[in-house]
Amino acid sequence: MSDKEFDLIIIGGGPGGYVAAIRAAQLEMKVLLIDDRQAEDGKPAPGGTCLNVGCVPSKALLDSSKHYHHIQHDYAAHGISVESVAMDIGQMIGRKRQVVKQLNGGLLQLFKANKIEFANGRGQLLADRVVEVAPNEGETYRVHGEHVILAAGSVPFTIPNVAIDGEHIVDNVGVLEFDAVPERLGVIGAGVIGLEMGSVWKRLGSEVILFEAMDQLLPVIDKDMSRAAVREFKKQGLDIRLGTKVAGAELVDGKVSVTYSEGDEEKTEVFDKLLVAVGRRAASEALLAEDSGVELTERGQVAVDEHCRTSADNVWAIGDLVRGPMLAHKASEEGVAVVETIAGQHGHINLDHVPWVIYTDPEIAWVGQTEKDLKEAGVDYKAGSFPFAATGRGLAMGEAAGQVKILADAETDRILGAQIIGPTASEMIAEIVVAMEFAGASEDLARIVHAHPTLSEAIHEAALAVDKRAIHKAN
Repeated sequence: MSDKEFDLIIIGGGPGGYVAAIRAAQLEMKVLLIDDRQAEDGKPAPGGTCLNVGCVPSKALLDSSKHYHHIQHDYAAHGISVESVAMDIGQMIGRKRQVVKQLNGGLLQLFKANKIEFANGRGQLLADRVVEVAPNEGETYRVHGEHVILAAGSVPFTIPNVAIDGEHIVDNVGVLEFDAVPERLGVIGAGVIGLEMGSVWKRLGSEVILFEAMDQLLPVIDKDMSRAAVREFKKQGLDIRLGTKVAGAELVDGKVSVTYSEGDEEKTEVFDKLLVAVGRRAASEALLAEDSGVELTERGQVAVDEHCRTSADNVWAIGDLVRGPMLAHKASEEGVAVVETIAGQHGHINLDHVPWVIYTDPEIAWVGQTEKDLKEAGVDYKAGSFPFAATGRGLAMGEAAGQVKILADAETDRILGAQIIGPTASEMIAEIVVAMEFAGASEDLARIVHAHPTLSEAIHEAALAVDKRAIHKAN
């Protein structure tokens, strides 16, 4: 294949790129999707970081480790006795790989069904929307697109004096592939990846210490919710050290020696494994030729307008490459919005209403603004909260930790933000997102009939609490 013309060329087959490709095919565009990721067997592995070494495999391990933990610590309260329990780490990792492989194959089938041309290799944008394709197998060639979407995703940040070796010092990829439970696991960064992976290996028996440079855990949520999360994680045995800065790590006699500062003190801890989870950056390197016409920001992201247009004609960029949250679902919706805009429709995504989730136990989810945001903006607001411990379903499930918090405009009552710590927070946040997207008020949620007994009753009661009329707690 050489010098081919396409209606749309997409570089990157993650949740932004592949979703855009499918939507474009539905709109009868001739599409080429380029993605270089391969599985261990050499076969194409579309789906990006999310499917292969991020969202999906981490959830598989979180679920496996949660089952193991529940059998050990929670089933006795239900009258279920288990004499002994053991975890086969190889089986757990194998199941995770199978989940990923099945989804990889499913995507390839979707590409075929939608008549999407797929190239397993690297793509680079040249001038005038010419894309150079370097296949994993075969010779390099060039194609041209009427439109091009850049969807190359992101890569992990590194930090000075801490070199990733993939065995003892790992990133989000290596932490998914341990062949045994490390006796001691160090984690640099107590964000989404650090908390989730720390939880997995703690449940399986590791002593886990998380080093977080910030003085507050998860400063993206309110302090009261952050404190509630810290309490739950400490109960689980996670050692979260806030206000600590790692100076370096080195391998000494097969162990990882970590030097860090806590206040004015210099300290050292020794681990079997060390996870570096300090965030991600746009994967813009080698994506663009000098004459591509696409401008980057100072942070290395692709500069775009509110519709994801770049500085080059008919070149678009989405997902982790651009401004906004680095989340798979945000990338997918941007991909759909861009394709529909190209097709002359009204593509749209509201970045203010993108939900965030951390899949720990309890889960943490949030959307919109926090109290800090509202105070800084000078917005007069009301807040209502309700604990899962006051719900019949939460107690019956043995999932009573956490609460729902809703923030609403003091004058209009429009919902401005919400935070949930608790069971299935990842699912329940959607109700609040829908309400916010339709400019709903806390009164709207308060007047919706919620089934009883359910966890979602906590949303109902939190909405009532905004006006100090919750039924099942003192206001």
